[in-house]
Amino acid sequence: MLCQGVYFILLARLLGSVQYGIYSGVYAMVAIVSVYSTLGSPYTLLRHVSPDTRKFALYWGNVLVTTLILGSFLVALLVWTVPYLAPSYSWKLVLCVAIADCLCGQLTDASSRVFQAFEKMRITASLLLLMNLLRMVTAGLLLWRLHHATAQEWVIATTAICFIGCCLALMLVKRFFGKPAFSLQLLRQRTGEGCVFALSGSTAGIYNNFDKAMLGHYGMNAANGIYAMAYRVIDFSIMPIAAIHGAAYPRFFRKGEDGVQSTRAYAFRILKRTAPIGLLLTAVMFITAPVIPHLVGNSFSESVSALRWLCLMPFIRSFHYSAGDALTGAGLQKLRLSTQATAAAFNFVINLYLIPRYGWLGAAWSSLVTDGLLAFLNWTVLLRV
Repeated sequence: MLCQGVYFILLARLLGSVQYGIYSGVYAMVAIVSVYSTLGSPYTLLRHVSPDTRKFALYWGNVLVTTLILGSFLVALLVWTVPYLAPSYSWKLVLCVAIADCLCGQLTDASSRVFQAFEKMRITASLLLLMNLLRMVTAGLLLWRLHHATAQEWVIATTAICFIGCCLALMLVKRFFGKPAFSLQLLRQRTGEGCVFALSGSTAGIYNNFDKAMLGHYGMNAANGIYAMAYRVIDFSIMPIAAIHGAAYPRFFRKGEDGVQSTRAYAFRILKRTAPIGLLLTAVMFITAPVIPHLVGNSFSESVSALRWLCLMPFIRSFHYSAGDALTGAGLQKLRLSTQATAAAFNFVINLYLIPRYGWLGAAWSSLVTDGLLAFLNWTVLLRV
């Protein structure tokens, strides 16, 4: 948390609100589709390897093959399409971000799922710490040497960081668990299940990133920087809640062997811990929001209002994370997909109206309402199933 906090302060000072908005916008466009690079294969690995670790080699080999093939295809597709959707983004900028996210980032994340399946969470945490440390040091060096950088210069640096982290993660998986294998039959057998996970990730990407992508589409780069900075504080604050769910995720699958009643009871246990944390974080962010311009520069002064609008997000997400993980653990991922798809469709429609009229303020309103709707839908389905 310390590394990430220092990193985003340094990055905001390095880029300024406009260049930060460009970087956030292009990253959001890539992130919406990058989840299809793996076609959900890391989550099928997590689901089936958590109860039986002997299955690791075949599932891991399928993850690698799927990611390399589909990730390369998506990089080419994004380089071709994104500059047409947002003319302020060059193909070189998109290429660097796409390689970093669709290939390096997805392989690093898949590696962390392997350690998660074996409940070796210290290694997962160490990988995340290393990546944040490398980004922090790089942002600090660029700020020291250049004082100000463009989004293009930053994505070149961060792509190199992602490549180093990816190579290290893959080497660690090989050292701890051995070489991968490949089974075309298993790949065909699990493709349908993986697609459900991929669609779930895609819908989550839509309601988390579509607002930033739309701000970029309309060329509202300064507004995007203001909103993205506030959203970055939200992402930073949610880390304790996300950490609890990351540690609990394999256990949801084990409890799912006994049915949805078991995962539902476990979701209540988790929620009793995460909801008070979310409420505390909401209060802290509302009170301390005026500190933002002093930390990251006066160009982000409007981020104070944006953060105060968004500060309820940790509390709301503690609800939809717990119920959603309970559904997934019980093998009801299709039901979770239906709630996420509903939230994503709602977010898409409401942003089409709000963002052209109200800019970042409309994006903040849509994010609050969308997350609230998802929390309501997830718990309604979990209690009624």
